[in-house]
Amino acid sequence: MPPTVTTHPPLFGPATAVARIEAASRRTQQPQSKGDLVSLAMGEPDFDTPPQVTEAAHASLRAGRTHYSPLRGEPALRDALAEKLTGIAGAPVSAADILITQGGTAGLSAAILGMVDPGDKVVVPDPTYSLYADLVAMAGGTVVPVPLGPDLHWDLDRLADALTDAKLFVFCNPVNPTGIVHSREELTALADLLDGTATIVISDEAYSDLDYTGRPFTSAISIDGLRERTVYCQTFSKSYAMTGWRVGYLWGPPSLIDAAARIHNTFNGSVNTVIQDAALVAVRSCDEDVARMRAAYVERGEIMRRELAAVPGLTLSAAEGAFYQFPRYDVDLPSVDVVAALRAHGVAVRPGSEFGAAGEGHLRLSYAAGPQAITEGVRRLADGLAALR
Repeated sequence: MPPTVTTHPPLFGPATAVARIEAASRRTQQPQSKGDLVSLAMGEPDFDTPPQVTEAAHASLRAGRTHYSPLRGEPALRDALAEKLTGIAGAPVSAADILITQGGTAGLSAAILGMVDPGDKVVVPDPTYSLYADLVAMAGGTVVPVPLGPDLHWDLDRLADALTDAKLFVFCNPVNPTGIVHSREELTALADLLDGTATIVISDEAYSDLDYTGRPFTSAISIDGLRERTVYCQTFSKSYAMTGWRVGYLWGPPSLIDAAARIHNTFNGSVNTVIQDAALVAVRSCDEDVARMRAAYVERGEIMRRELAAVPGLTLSAAEGAFYQFPRYDVDLPSVDVVAALRAHGVAVRPGSEFGAAGEGHLRLSYAAGPQAITEGVRRLADGLAALR
């Protein structure tokens, strides 16, 4: 007679917040690149950080600037950012309402966790950056995705319906993954939709220096009717090629920044002093470096667009900003399967479904890679798509 086997429930288990994130998350972790794989998947500049920024970090270390920083950030950096934001907003910005964060990710996390309660309705465009939904799920809120129009800009009628009784609307501009840029007219329309409501806005403007539309970039905080309800989220990662440095910042209504600071101080503490000293130099002295990298992205975007235009079955997105193309493909397969097949042909891209259900049928390609990688990567993509047909 076989022995009786007694089963027991697991002794340890994760918090329900983990299960909520896992249920909501569309974020994918691709296998580590190896061999001669060409990656067009990373949303990371391939440029080195400007040398004066790196030297500032060295100088800060040599000066012994290795102790705790104030929890809200170094006063000199916050003052410099307040001056910069005053110019962007067209209205006075106080350094007291700026919070230095451990990168843009921690800023978004602190803002969302600081204002979203269980059951709160949070509206996001679809597709959009996938971290937003994960953070809302972590907080216990309810994500309401709003599909974009055919041109990948907001469908304002759908958005108006979705925003009814919403606690929060979160968007990025320029947009990851679509590469489009929301205009002053769109942002003004959003302000009109929210007039008389208590809905808060988070405007993630990580790519604001990478606008190729030929018109001045419009920040949400420059729009009357949005400024007073918007938490502005920014990072040094994209403009200054400082992804690994992990420094960003928030600005917005004092009560919301106070709440975000409480969350950030709890799980992060202060940002390290040396990195803030380097970030201050970036703000003060790197305009020419930003312009140089932006010009390179324009050139790379043109290369990618030209190469993709020659690939049968692709419908390209408008090259308006950031460093992404978001083409629609005509192969009758889910985007995760297309991405897996393309890896077998030596090129890594990201599935459109990672960014929302409405992203299905698309691929996200980054032209933060070098020109040769772009050309070779698109060639391999074309071969892979041809094989799938």
